[in-house]
Amino acid sequence: MSFTRRGVLGAAATATAATAIGAHPARAQAPGGSTYDPANGPLLLPRKRIGIQLYTVRDQVAALGFAEVLRRLRAMGYREIEFAGYNAQGRRWSNQELKALLRRNGLRGIGSHVNYFSANPAGYSFVTQLEQVLQDAKEIGLPYIGTASSPGARYGETVDGYKRAAEDFNRFGAAARALGMRFYQHNHSGEFAIENGTRLYDVILAETDPDLVFFELDLFWAYVGQDRFPGFKPTDYLWNHPLRFPLLHVKDGIETDTGPFFGWIMTDVGDGDVPLEEVLQGLNPGLHHFIVERDTAVDPVVNPAGSFATAERSYDYLSRLRVRGPR
Repeated sequence: MSFTRRGVLGAAATATAATAIGAHPARAQAPGGSTYDPANGPLLLPRKRIGIQLYTVRDQVAALGFAEVLRRLRAMGYREIEFAGYNAQGRRWSNQELKALLRRNGLRGIGSHVNYFSANPAGYSFVTQLEQVLQDAKEIGLPYIGTASSPGARYGETVDGYKRAAEDFNRFGAAARALGMRFYQHNHSGEFAIENGTRLYDVILAETDPDLVFFELDLFWAYVGQDRFPGFKPTDYLWNHPLRFPLLHVKDGIETDTGPFFGWIMTDVGDGDVPLEEVLQGLNPGLHHFIVERDTAVDPVVNPAGSFATAERSYDYLSRLRVRGPR
């Protein structure tokens, strides 16, 4: 590992800290040990580019509906929203409702996750309902529309399966571009597996048209992938091919060796071992959108403070990062 492992002690500290709803205190040290003054110096990330994936607060969306959740997220400071479906409170909210709510709250809908493939011909996925998926995104006003499904979801987790998926992705990307949008894929850790010496993620990158297919690198899952399938650095993808990765999932976690995610647990952004500041310092922030996500934020056992507390603390951490050294 190229970053500090806090292990079980860090996990316990995170659980304690999570019980206090509110912002992170000013920190004397940033992750990785570098010092910075949160009151001085230019911001590292443009605040208008900090967003949240609504899956993080899906319990609140289900209970309160989009109107109240978007209002609260904007009050925390968020400017961008990534959808994880359009249902809440037992109904499908209309595209017109969602677009109006975003505008009313001064928010930008940045993207949405939709299944790549469904075995049900009537299922809502890119393969089975491409025209409807794109039309919904267009009407809501989303510049990006993507999937968090693995490229192997349709044809298998093999080199050949990824090559066939790339053909699908190029088709989705062309259709999205025709409507003024971009298609993207969000990774988990399995995409970094190796088959006969070939890393699967490299296949989907190489076989897709860079003008049609884009990617949302989930930093937590990329570092889990590095643990599971060594031999690459997540930063190599971002720093060497920034235009392929307009979206980032800024997600954090701690490696405990017994955690439920291949030995890892998830934390609020800024509380874990993923070298977030190191990664972000190496980027041109004007080329990317920085989207908070924590899958386990709704679990009262591991996150008793609740998903809104995760959203607030994570935004506060990102919004306070400062540029370190010459850019």
